[in-house]
Amino acid sequence: MKQRLDEDTMAMRAAKELKDGDCANLGFGLPTLCALYVPQGIRFEAEAGILGYGPLVQANEVEKADWHYIDASGRFVTPAPGMACFNVVDSFIMIRSGRLISIMGGFQVSEKGDLANWNTGNGALGGTVGGAMDLAVGAKKVIIMMQHTTKDGKPKIVKKCSYPLTAKECVDLIITDLAVIEVIPRKGLRLQEVAPGWTPKEIQALTEARLIIPRDVKEIEL
Repeated sequence: MKQRLDEDTMAMRAAKELKDGDCANLGFGLPTLCALYVPQGIRFEAEAGILGYGPLVQANEVEKADWHYIDASGRFVTPAPGMACFNVVDSFIMIRSGRLISIMGGFQVSEKGDLANWNTGNGALGGTVGGAMDLAVGAKKVIIMMQHTTKDGKPKIVKKCSYPLTAKECVDLIITDLAVIEVIPRKGLRLQEVAPGWTPKEIQALTEARLIIPRDVKEIEL
């Protein structure tokens, strides 16, 4: 069986999208791992009210854990020079300002860039809405990190979302364990990169929505 990218490699690829001077909000789950793989000059924002925090606290660094400094997944983060703390109201003003890059998880993304990444929390998927709706419509760029298919092999990149929508036509880039896909408004989904050993044809077979496949598709680079 061909290998898919592991979570850390996905996080490394997503972190590559961040440039010096960017402010980014990392959503629950996979996206929080991006904090381990970013260059200097990136400032992370947490919904609870932190801007500019440092790396995640690792398992062998328990002495650094401080309940005042946690990310969207409840993981401890380290303070960094210049870090600012503020209340949740100010945090959401910032989130809605169009200044942040949002990296979130997803259950489904449609061919138009519609996002479904929440439910009531009572189903098998888990995950209530949190600040996802605000981040989906308020960020200047929305990057979705998720597995390419469900556990039973069904596509998560679909023609039309069957789960409740977080927001319509909000996604700019999809990073999965198999591919990097750009959402082009009014045109569709363009396949940019594939996981090592995989072909565009194989990626299309696992994707319900039609992919635009250019001639210069390359392997995922870190």
